Amino acid sequence: MHTDTERCVRAVRSKDARFDGWFFTAVLTTRIYCRPSCPVVPPKPENMVFHPSAAACQQAGFRACKRCRPDTSPGSPEWNRRADLVARAMRLIADGIVDREGVPGLAARLGYSTRQIERQLLAELGAGPLALARAQRAQTARLLIETTGLPMAQIAFAAGFASIRTFNDTVREVFALTPSGLRARAPRGSAAGTSGALSLRLPFRAPLNPDNLFGHLAATAVPGVEEWRDGAYRRTLRLPYGHGIVALAPRPDHIACRLTLGDLRDLPVAISRCRRLLDLDADSVAVDDQLRADPVLAPLVDKAPGRRVPRTVDEPEFAIRAVLGQQVSTAAARTHAARLVTAHGEPVDDPEGGLTHLFPTPQALAPVDPESLAMPRTRRTTLTTLVGHLADGTLQLGVGSDWPQTRARLLALPGFGPWTADVIAMRALGDPDAFLPTDLGVRRAARELGLPSTPAALTARAAAWRPWRAYAVQYLWATDSHPVNFLPV
Repeated sequence: MHTDTERCVRAVRSKDARFDGWFFTAVLTTRIYCRPSCPVVPPKPENMVFHPSAAACQQAGFRACKRCRPDTSPGSPEWNRRADLVARAMRLIADGIVDREGVPGLAARLGYSTRQIERQLLAELGAGPLALARAQRAQTARLLIETTGLPMAQIAFAAGFASIRTFNDTVREVFALTPSGLRARAPRGSAAGTSGALSLRLPFRAPLNPDNLFGHLAATAVPGVEEWRDGAYRRTLRLPYGHGIVALAPRPDHIACRLTLGDLRDLPVAISRCRRLLDLDADSVAVDDQLRADPVLAPLVDKAPGRRVPRTVDEPEFAIRAVLGQQVSTAAARTHAARLVTAHGEPVDDPEGGLTHLFPTPQALAPVDPESLAMPRTRRTTLTTLVGHLADGTLQLGVGSDWPQTRARLLALPGFGPWTADVIAMRALGDPDAFLPTDLGVRRAARELGLPSTPAALTARAAAWRPWRAYAVQYLWATDSHPVNFLPV
């Protein structure tokens, strides 16, 4: 979008927050870059240039606006709706791969050369993987500076900087303030202690309907790993450097996020995974406009706009839980998963009590005797085959997965039909166009709404909903009285 100057200028003049994250406005006279909704008086059009990312602005020598804080705007929805190389790379960079494994590690996960990845990122985003990762480190540093009382040296390494000098130089260059100057500008009383507990605000694109989003997570919560408490969804997190516990609560204009981390270096990854879990970067306006064009779906969209797809923080975990949930009730699936957690999960300490384990990894489940699993033999075979492929790396599920290729590999496994493969594609891989025409809830809703109820006919009818069929599923499910559709009391 940043190449459409006329459209960008209109968005800046109207201060339209819907475009935050889609592009950034750099002002030639002040050398400052802003989000489109910046509250200051818009500059003259001839003084504006537009960039597709904060990293591109920083690389061009612009510093972040102190009023609108463009580095904290919601992420571009482009990376959640696409499955090409650039989108997969952006999801992996947000998950911290470049900081942990470097650009060669990113290239290895994507199956391309480092030169090809750098060329495509530069062409579309105006910045290479190192610059994009640097922008993310700067944002993490700012967050820690403003919300904790940690020493600056500890913040530097927690944010992923190799040295304190690089940390100081980057903060000064990006924000035009020293680290101590940033802390001095932070609102009083916002600093947390040094125990690793952080209270954050996760921005989202409006509208957002929290009912089915948090309702689904709470209704399917696995005891010991997840819970609903005091108006918040809580769960344990397995992270690159340790484990964490997160509490997420819906608010009118943001998601309140409280993170307890064993290692602060996991902060950017934890934030990225929480945003992905709640689908916070989805372009709800575009989704709802597309679905509203169907006269059958229009009343459902108008009644409760902004439904999101509840996703996951751990793709292999969700795939295992999807198999456990085949042809059984939500309660039975929770029971099966809880047994695995109790027997094979890794214990954790929860300061607030209630959460006891991390969900077991495929490697921990691989040696399990199939006869010890209380489920039908065919499902045991499906589960053990899935776990074996995940454990030895022949099947990889993650933010960088190629959606069509991974779906095909899942369908090749014994016991994997379209429903299991598509629910994993929808909620674990993040495919916004995944569709569940064989799902009983979808078929029941279709029948009640006068839509075709056979899988083939419903799939043909749903072609008009593309590329947002996963969101159409949420609206169809919402016609039922199941607890997944309601915000817990």
